[in-house]
Amino acid sequence: MSASCGSPGPIGTAPNIELAKVAALPPPSVDETTLVRAQDSIRITVLGFPDLGRDELRVGAAGTFQLPLIGTINANGRTAEQIGSEIAQKLRTGRYVVNPEVTVDVLEQPGRLFTMGGEVTKPGRYPLLEPITLLEAVATGGGTSETAKLEEVIVFRTVNGQRYIGLYDLEAIQRGNYADPLIYAGDVVQVGDSPALRRIQTVAGIAPLITAPLILLERVLR
Repeated sequence: MSASCGSPGPIGTAPNIELAKVAALPPPSVDETTLVRAQDSIRITVLGFPDLGRDELRVGAAGTFQLPLIGTINANGRTAEQIGSEIAQKLRTGRYVVNPEVTVDVLEQPGRLFTMGGEVTKPGRYPLLEPITLLEAVATGGGTSETAKLEEVIVFRTVNGQRYIGLYDLEAIQRGNYADPLIYAGDVVQVGDSPALRRIQTVAGIAPLITAPLILLERVLR
């Protein structure tokens, strides 16, 4: 049974939480790890022209950086490929390099974090350079404690202003009963007992977590 088979409607004592009409937690509308933001560290390589590149360059608070000959480049909210294309175009237009080959690599993204909480050894916020699986996220938090409730793992994610809640069973994932979901920057992972889980404590009787995760929708009460 998948979560999408359930009839949408309020769950238990949480009138603003209902079953979502999806079988899996939807990915973010934009994967932030693919975009360059302020304070990110990047490397710029211009093939054959080492003096025009930078081994490590920190994007400024305004989302811009400076390069010799070219001047200011706006990097905020753009991919490394887009930034590299603009640099190459400006080198070509300025006739500094006839056919420039520019590569931009992202070295560090300090603002891309996910939160790991609950019954894990090292709860906290962790950097995320690319999506990882739920099991990898738990391992990043030092693994679960001896008293952890492995069948009660919640992932919170906001997509297009809508808050989703995914309820997972780590042991079911480890057995291969269903896929290990991806965790993205901005996600909050909670292992075991939490106020959010107590609000939906009757959910376990609605859909088994053996063959599919349970995906919920949290609506804003007006």
